[in-house]
Amino acid sequence: MSDAAQPTAAEVRAAAEAVKTALDRHLAAVESRSGDDDPAVYEAFNQLAAAAETYDELLYDRYDEVTPFEIPSAEEALPPYAGPEEPNALSVLIRRDYAVAEPQRLLAHAQRIEEADDESSEASGTVHGALGLLFGEYEPDEIASRHKEFGLEEGDSTLWVTASDEIPDPGEWLEAPFEQVDPEAVVCRFDVSAVFDDGEEDDEDDGLETALDPDADEDLEPLDADR
Repeated sequence: MSDAAQPTAAEVRAAAEAVKTALDRHLAAVESRSGDDDPAVYEAFNQLAAAAETYDELLYDRYDEVTPFEIPSAEEALPPYAGPEEPNALSVLIRRDYAVAEPQRLLAHAQRIEEADDESSEASGTVHGALGLLFGEYEPDEIASRHKEFGLEEGDSTLWVTASDEIPDPGEWLEAPFEQVDPEAVVCRFDVSAVFDDGEEDDEDDGLETALDPDADEDLEPLDADR
């Protein structure tokens, strides 16, 4: 940002005061909440998040410094759990991203798969075909544990567990398996991303959000938006 566009010290100070005011309002709303889904708490949470984000941006633009805390935005937070209290069925949705870091390693492994199966084709000669052979030969969990061996590099991953009253009919969602997920039915989720690597590489609980026991551990983030 150019010097002409930088915020003034007074603007940064005003943003800091706005955060203090939002903190007081949020605490007051929590202390007088009428229930788990009190809209006043939800609104105060959003106001606090917005004020903190504004202050963080101005602080960085003016002084090249950041705040030691991070508040998820309303768009990032899952809504409160509203699924069945005693689910009869569940769905596990998993997404794992990989970069093809070493194409030659991937192609060589695909060729070995073909040779072991006594098959002759051109699939192992292309990255697209090699990926098909790899995921046809190994389970996704094995690929996740051996990704470097296959020339892949891990990206973000997420696992969502959703609850329901009954299991869907066979073939009901196969054409669009990820389009009808109800965020309010998410029991828990586990996210793994480089954005959580802040010096504690072995701490795998940073991305965990759960609606089951919000007070169980400080690393667990409740799904309720008023956190």
